[in-house]
Amino acid sequence: MADGQGDRGRQLDRLVEDRRDDLIALTRDLVRIPTLNPPGDHYLEICEYLSRRLSKSGFEVQLIRAEGAIGDSERYPRWNVVARREGAHAGECVHFNSHIDVVEVGRGWTKDPFGGELSDGRIYGRGTCDMKGGLAASIIAAEAFLEAFPDFSGAVEISGTADEESGGQGGVAYLAEKGFFSPERVQHVIIPEPLNKDRVCLGHRGVWWAEIETFGEIAHGSMPFLGDSAIRHMGAVLSEMEDSLFPALAQKRTAMPVVPEGARQSTLNINSIHGGQAELDDYRASLPSPCVADSCRMVIDRRFLMEETINEVRAEITDLLERVKGRRDRFSYDLRPMHEVLPTMTRRDAPVVETVSRAIREVLGKDAQYVVSPGTYDQKHIDRIGRLKNCIAYGPGILDLAHKPDEWVGVDDMVDSAKVMGRSLIELLAGDRHASAPQPTSKEGKN
Repeated sequence: MADGQGDRGRQLDRLVEDRRDDLIALTRDLVRIPTLNPPGDHYLEICEYLSRRLSKSGFEVQLIRAEGAIGDSERYPRWNVVARREGAHAGECVHFNSHIDVVEVGRGWTKDPFGGELSDGRIYGRGTCDMKGGLAASIIAAEAFLEAFPDFSGAVEISGTADEESGGQGGVAYLAEKGFFSPERVQHVIIPEPLNKDRVCLGHRGVWWAEIETFGEIAHGSMPFLGDSAIRHMGAVLSEMEDSLFPALAQKRTAMPVVPEGARQSTLNINSIHGGQAELDDYRASLPSPCVADSCRMVIDRRFLMEETINEVRAEITDLLERVKGRRDRFSYDLRPMHEVLPTMTRRDAPVVETVSRAIREVLGKDAQYVVSPGTYDQKHIDRIGRLKNCIAYGPGILDLAHKPDEWVGVDDMVDSAKVMGRSLIELLAGDRHASAPQPTSKEGKN
């Protein structure tokens, strides 16, 4: 295959290969710290672990608590770590951003979710794929680059941030508001999300979360005709969704290269439904009282396309509820927006896109695929708050394994991705292009 970086690229590859065992150990260590979100466990522990590791590699490290952010509390403080290594000369900054939180374990595991088991070239555990394997690969890539090119220009940053799985308000959003992702400080961002090692992810679809509540009147369960069931009202809402909304969404298609194919249409997921009196975790210990439900709540997760506007998305649900109201006596509801993110997509000719694409071709011997993620990730905050457009997701791991039981990441995939990241650093910080790079105005985030 053609190798535009020649001996320098091959030198970097060898240094990454030499660190294979270290990469495995680092990933397993990270997985064994159960950073579950919610509620936000062990954030400080993993940040301190990363701080010790990166300090030994010459990084200046800051531990930053997102005080006052959504989710931050004395019991579950939202800690983040940001590490920066300055080069020998002025130049641009390349930032690798990974989230440290993982989702709930769920059922169906045959492996220890926090054991970090290594078997047949795979590391198993919650967060291996999404995205502690990517975090580990970026650290190995940066350390190999720093050993090979100590005279580089610019700066390398690595961050481990909180709460991506719940919106990122206590992580990247908070840091972006403080100036850590301003274009004056950082020029290139790579987020090692698990989009497959031969793909460059340009962005993501939009999302709108909302809670719908229907209301009724409480009465004795043996005489439901004396009350008004909010659950039955919600059933009518579900029926209208099945009859009209879901078929309409299936017809909405996008030119965005969203993967997998099923996500190239608009989608709606019903996250949860809660109606009536809450049952105990152990239903055998006690039974709920016989009452007609006077409230039923449903949380919806609407994913939308660049071809749609947020106003259209909101109106679909409002119009649906009004149609139901027009057909049902005593139907009343409340619609409460919870969370919204607009779609984003980086241009294919952006510097970080072209650089990582060339590195994929050199390492893997194939052209990079350009994709868009079905779900949002922290690029949204870097784009909207940080005003930094030169951002992509690239990392090891198979997207379909994220949040699944027996989640795993392949060691070879991590090694290859680390080579791609390392070669990208060569081009961005140790190549000819750094000669005209803008000089960052500050080493610190703005306060």
